[in-house]
Amino acid sequence: MSSGLIPPPAGYLPSVNSARSSFASRGLARPASGKVLAGVCAGLARRFGISKTLVRAAFVVSVVLPGPQILVYLGLWLLMPSDGD
Repeated sequence: MSSGLIPPPAGYLPSVNSARSSFASRGLARPASGKVLAGVCAGLARRFGISKTLVRAAFVVSVVLPGPQILVYLGLWLLMPSDGD
């Protein structure tokens, strides 16, 4: 049974630049100022219109729970463009 999706060509990997432009087009970028570590939490807070402190606190609390939170943070750090990009 087919899902109707066409698989990507063999060897196709989306580029980091295409992911960054996708994030930027959605208004998701790391700020040049007001960041603590990489600016991921500050960028998420700005995009969704909530307090940076609240996002940072939620991240710190989530780190004690099992899951890939650190990997998600590192992935967003890699993929989210900074304001100057």
